[in-house]
Amino acid sequence: MTSTTNIQLLTPQYWKDYELIDCGDFEKLERFGDVVLVRPEPQAVWPKTLPETEWTKRHHIRFKGRSATSGDWLKKNPNIRDRWHIEYKNNDFAIKFRLGLTSFKHVGIFPEQAVNWDYISESVKSFHTPRPKILNLFAYTGGASLIAKAAGADTTHVDSIKQVVTWANENQELSGLDNIRWVVEDALKFVKRELKRGNKYQGIILDPPAYGHGPKGEKWKLEDHITEMMRDVVQLLDPQEHFLILNTYSLGFSSVIVENLIRMAFPQVENLEIGELYLQATAGSKLPLGVFGKFRKIK
Repeated sequence: MTSTTNIQLLTPQYWKDYELIDCGDFEKLERFGDVVLVRPEPQAVWPKTLPETEWTKRHHIRFKGRSATSGDWLKKNPNIRDRWHIEYKNNDFAIKFRLGLTSFKHVGIFPEQAVNWDYISESVKSFHTPRPKILNLFAYTGGASLIAKAAGADTTHVDSIKQVVTWANENQELSGLDNIRWVVEDALKFVKRELKRGNKYQGIILDPPAYGHGPKGEKWKLEDHITEMMRDVVQLLDPQEHFLILNTYSLGFSSVIVENLIRMAFPQVENLEIGELYLQATAGSKLPLGVFGKFRKIK
């Protein structure tokens, strides 16, 4: 009889500055602080719960796509600011983010990732290692890096896009933190260099995109490169005490695929959890936003 791992459905518990109001008809209505946005959402294939009149009444800014990768923000009031701040606070730590309207519909945060931030802060607090070393790969604007640093970890943040790392540094300053190590590099190349150096980490976070490019044009395609990445990255884990989070947002990936990737790369895995992250809309629907696998070992 084969062993089974229960598939979890997890949603953030502590958000006050974020709310998914409704989703459906390939859109989502969401509040970031005091700003309400309408953005495209390819996963929301069901009908909206609230009537269109309610969406029209509530939102401040709507994103209208021009192509698959870019579009325009249509403001009801031209005086609405393009940049603003929000905070995330769990039972132990608080971090702050500068949000902004980008041409590719993102605003600088993925709210469902708060589930993983809580796991990071719990893990760092539980470790016996003083100042555990944490590596955040494909690190974007740094939510995971900030929470690890706030929890007392020695944190390294790796992303291939210089402007995004600059944004993460702004978030560090906003959060009253310092001394995160910023690295602008292709994640796979960085991991291979760390292996050669013999470095070890107590925590590793991976949130790879489906497609991406390194700073020197290196190509990343999730299904082509994730096996090599996992094989390499588990060798960086401290064997005595560690955690690892693999998060993917790719329509073709299931949590069972993530489980297989982790078990093949790290057969001695303990306390493995797999599942889906989702956001609970106030109006009623659940919006799925990626799958995860995570595990930890504490001395």
